[in-house]
Amino acid sequence: MQLTEKQQEYWHRNLKITAVLLGIWFFVTFVIGWFARELSFNFLGWPFSFYMGAQGSLIVYVWIIWYYARYMNKLDQEYGVDEGEE
Repeated sequence: MQLTEKQQEYWHRNLKITAVLLGIWFFVTFVIGWFARELSFNFLGWPFSFYMGAQGSLIVYVWIIWYYARYMNKLDQEYGVDEGEE
């Protein structure tokens, strides 16, 4: 099955935003987690490493989900593949 140029452009933009958001996820999950032990100062009465592991990363994950859903809804509307209102 051959994809049209418009479908290829849509898929390319989808893959690009997915790669960027996965990069952010990887950084927050593994890079910050790896160096968290070195972040040894208190933040709101808790060690900063604990705060980043327990709260900060969850905030970023929710932001990633919100942004992806918003971006894809706009992309779907732009390419005419949105579900629309029923």
